[in-house]
Amino acid sequence: MALLKIKRKRFWAQLAVFAAVLGPGIITGSVDNDAGGITTYSVAGALYGYKLVWTLIPSFIVLIIIQEMNARMGIVTGKGLADLIRENAGVKVTFFIFVGLLIADIGNTTTEFAGVAGSMEVFGINKYISVPLVAFGIWVLVVKGTYQSAEKIFLVFSVCLLTYIVSAIMGKPHWAEIGNSIVHPQLDMTSQSIALVIGLVGTTIAPWMQFYMQSSVIEKGLKMKNYKYVLIDILIGCIATVVVAFFIIIACASTLHENGIVINEAKDAAMALKPLAGALAGFVYAFGLFIASIFSATILPLATAFYVCEAFGFEAGIDKKWKEAPEFYYLYTSIIVISALIILIPNAPLIAISLWSQVLNGMLLPVVLVCMILLVNNKRIMGKHVNKPLNNIIGWSAVAVLVALSCILLLMPLFK
Repeated sequence: MALLKIKRKRFWAQLAVFAAVLGPGIITGSVDNDAGGITTYSVAGALYGYKLVWTLIPSFIVLIIIQEMNARMGIVTGKGLADLIRENAGVKVTFFIFVGLLIADIGNTTTEFAGVAGSMEVFGINKYISVPLVAFGIWVLVVKGTYQSAEKIFLVFSVCLLTYIVSAIMGKPHWAEIGNSIVHPQLDMTSQSIALVIGLVGTTIAPWMQFYMQSSVIEKGLKMKNYKYVLIDILIGCIATVVVAFFIIIACASTLHENGIVINEAKDAAMALKPLAGALAGFVYAFGLFIASIFSATILPLATAFYVCEAFGFEAGIDKKWKEAPEFYYLYTSIIVISALIILIPNAPLIAISLWSQVLNGMLLPVVLVCMILLVNNKRIMGKHVNKPLNNIIGWSAVAVLVALSCILLLMPLFK
């Protein structure tokens, strides 16, 4: 009886530690399913049906490996990824890397506000009302809140993304076809399909995620004694990311693709689902898009402000006051304002911004991965916690595949 009591106490103690550690992995994984990601997954399902579902499996494996590298680097060094890149690659290299990432992230954040606008239009609310209100709300959450309060809200948002499972099931998917597409993967060698695959990888493993993950581990003050709980947190986050992505593709493949309906953005998918799978399915899809868009419109500029300030040696963190980290807050505010204003421009090319921001993510990802893998294998930085061979094989393979696909995409027009 005494032994049972000790085991119970140990279990509850471990659960309490996990609850305290919980956050960075789940939030980073869940925010990956943002408006740009939902648009990319929706277009993939509507255009190619179940054909590209298989891409989620290698993406899932690479995502776990990369997130684990980030967490380990953050815990061991106590420094953000941008900080480490600047210290080891120099200011000039850092500048060019981060200018590209900053442009991509402004495009990504613009896509989030496009998601806010589109989802609210499904419920009859004009973008000139929804976008300014949401932009102001998330600005207040970050500028006036604390990391702990923001993290609790982000975890609730993460759970809400599971509504996409409901939308997919309402579409009555053909599970045998889905299984066949996974067992027998296919890829059409066209510019459109290759760009979409790069976009799918780029949105599932976005460059900015790596910086946010490492920064959030540091912000939370995690140590190597928490490592096993951090791994569980990462695993849950990665599973949630891929499950949601899977069901978004399935929802659009089983309804839109089968009926030959072409969509250009996630809002189109929500509208088209209503007559095909029922009004509730359309509203559930739109609600998921709204939650994902708010979630990511908060995290994306936050992650960008974090890593840009880290890269150039400025103070950063939402637990700091404005006068303690003015560059961080000015940059965060500027990204939100610029992105929201772009959405409010009449006839802005939102579809192109959404899809190509994800393709740009996929093309920039190898640059970030190369920096990460070199850093995490540096014994001077990581000591005994350098990468194991399997991590390196998977990491370098991902770089090689993405570089090859990007080269094919860029060179294809020359051979037409």
